[in-house]
Amino acid sequence: MLTSFRPLLRVAPLLAVLLAVLLATPTAAAPTISTTTIDLSAEATQPAVNDLARATVFAEATGATPGELAKRVNSLVTDALKTAKAYRSIKIQSGATHTYPVYTKGSKIEGWRMRSELTLESGDTATLSELLGKLQESMGVASLVMLPAPETRKQAESEAMIDAIAAFKARAKVIADALGKPYRIKHLAINSSGRPPAAPLMRAAALASAEPVPMPIDAGETQVNVTVSGQIELLE
Repeated sequence: MLTSFRPLLRVAPLLAVLLAVLLATPTAAAPTISTTTIDLSAEATQPAVNDLARATVFAEATGATPGELAKRVNSLVTDALKTAKAYRSIKIQSGATHTYPVYTKGSKIEGWRMRSELTLESGDTATLSELLGKLQESMGVASLVMLPAPETRKQAESEAMIDAIAAFKARAKVIADALGKPYRIKHLAINSSGRPPAAPLMRAAALASAEPVPMPIDAGETQVNVTVSGQIELLE
């Protein structure tokens, strides 16, 4: 009986070696298909009405001591807040306050200067213009900028985005048709710009006896630009 199993015992090691060789043999890699990719971009612009005004006004004074300055400047700011709060359509926010020494030519402190700011924001430019005219009796205007309100900008940005994507697809089709191949969009990146910079005014305060004159404001428009860049892949 034992002799009948001897051939099988001799074959088993050979089978094990053969199996190990087969498992160690790497499978043939799938052939890679080379494709042609093309980078391109397109842009579009939409106007957005500047329907939001943002102004910064300031009170500034120079004196012998910081305490003396604080009384004078804080009094001006308090009066300005009282005047501004009568205009319900205007948002008011306290801004930066700085106190710093004034030096002589010999680097000796000869006095102090203090500056305190308020930020005013409104979609009612006529009312803001009127308020700025009153505040300029005792305060200066550091900056005034007109810009689209968030919803106005968002609407213009959405319209420009649709136009930019359409322009991208049209350009991609021209390229693919010229090469006689269909295409697919591999990826896209969308960027927008068009925020207007603040225009510094640094206007000196008017004389207290002068009649308040509304500050002229011209709203204008901001051009909102959207750029679409990406890559297309030509299909075989």
